[in-house]
Amino acid sequence: MDVKAAVESRRSIRRFKPEALPRETIESILDAARLSPSGKNNQPWQFVVVQGDEREAMSARLQAGLKATQGKGIPTGSAENTFRIMREAPATVFVFNTKAAAPWEEQSVMERIFSVVNVQSIGGAIQSMLLRAQEMGVGSLWICDTFSAYEELCAWLGKDSLLVAAVSLGYADETPDARPRLPLSELVEWRG
Repeated sequence: MDVKAAVESRRSIRRFKPEALPRETIESILDAARLSPSGKNNQPWQFVVVQGDEREAMSARLQAGLKATQGKGIPTGSAENTFRIMREAPATVFVFNTKAAAPWEEQSVMERIFSVVNVQSIGGAIQSMLLRAQEMGVGSLWICDTFSAYEELCAWLGKDSLLVAAVSLGYADETPDARPRLPLSELVEWRG
């Protein structure tokens, strides 16, 4: 599959078959992230893969975080459904920025600038994961709803760096249509 085909055919998968992914498949997907470009070659990413029986422990942390967040009166949006998807997916990869702390911690201007650069790099690494998964016939979902259980997940995973996102992986049990996209004419301004 060429890059254009992978980009055009990739979909966010929210229903997975229960079949586990081989470790070699997950490693190949993670290797695509490792090889991604990063600002100043900082390579700020670290990955934690949760699969098998550990999904139940993950689910307990997600539910505890959701309850705590709702108890504070903070809207959780689609987090409850996202957490169901994470529980059912054969594997979920948590993606950390090892060069940054939690989003509510104070930062100097330079720390904030480097944090933005590193998050951009991590976004590229996640996109590489999604495209490699697509090429391998593996469904994926890029997840940002982790902030509804942020503290619980970081404590459970033993990480004090910035949890940027998660990616759930598995063999797709659905074939969603393409989501609408704005035309280039509404997105691009040409000069010169």
